[in-house]
Amino acid sequence: MSLLLTPWTRLSLLVVLLVAAGGCVLLYEPQRLLSQGWTPGIPAGLAAVLYALVYGLCTAALVPRPLLNLGAGALFGTALGLPAALAGTVLGAGIAFGLGRALGQDALRPLLKGRRWLEAADGQLSRHGFRSMLAVRIFPGVPFQVANYCAAVSRCRPLPFLLATALGTIPNTAAYVVAGANAASPTSPVFLVSFGFIALSLLLAGTVAWRKRHRVRESLDVQGTPVVSGASHGP
Repeated sequence: MSLLLTPWTRLSLLVVLLVAAGGCVLLYEPQRLLSQGWTPGIPAGLAAVLYALVYGLCTAALVPRPLLNLGAGALFGTALGLPAALAGTVLGAGIAFGLGRALGQDALRPLLKGRRWLEAADGQLSRHGFRSMLAVRIFPGVPFQVANYCAAVSRCRPLPFLLATALGTIPNTAAYVVAGANAASPTSPVFLVSFGFIALSLLLAGTVAWRKRHRVRESLDVQGTPVVSGASHGP
C-alpha cells in the first residue's frame, strides 16, 4: 500500500493517464465533429453543454485549444460557442490542475530546489496566484497545458487559478470562436478582424518565447560561471 502512495508512483500514474487520454483522442477522433456536425435531434443548448464537457476532457488530454475553439464556433456560432468554449477551458484547466496537484506535486517540488529561475516562478505563482495566472493567460508565450501543470506543482490556490483562467482566456478564445463561426465567409470584416487578432497573438507569442529563451540561457550561463573567491596567497 505504501508503494502506491509514493510520490514517484503517483507521478507515473499521471503520465499513464495522459498517455491513455491521448490514445483515446487518436482512437475516437473528436475532431470529426468539425466535418460531421453534432448529432441531429439534440437541442442546441444541450449540445453546447455536452460540447463543453468534451472540450474539457480533450483539453486535459492535451488536445490543442485553438482546434476546439474553432470547432465551437463552427458548430454553434458565437452566441453558444463562446460560452461552451470558455466553460470547457475552465473545466479542462481544473482537471489538469487537480491531477497535477494530486499526482505530481510531491514528486516534482523537490526538483525546484537549487534552480533559481524555477524557484522564482514558483514563488510568484504561490504568493500572487491570481495576478500571475491572469498575466499568463492574457499574454501569450506559455502553452495552456504547461501553465496548468506548473500552477499545480506550485502552491497556487485552486480558486484564483480557475478565476484567472476564466477571465484571462476570454480574448483569445473569443477570437478563435468568432473565426470558426465566420469561416464560411473568410472575406467578411468580422472574420478578418478575428484572424488578424489570432495572427498578432501568434507573432507576439513567438517573440515572447524567443526573448525568454535567451534570458533563460543567459541566466544559466551566469549560474554556471565559476566564482573566484579571493586572491591567491604566496608561500
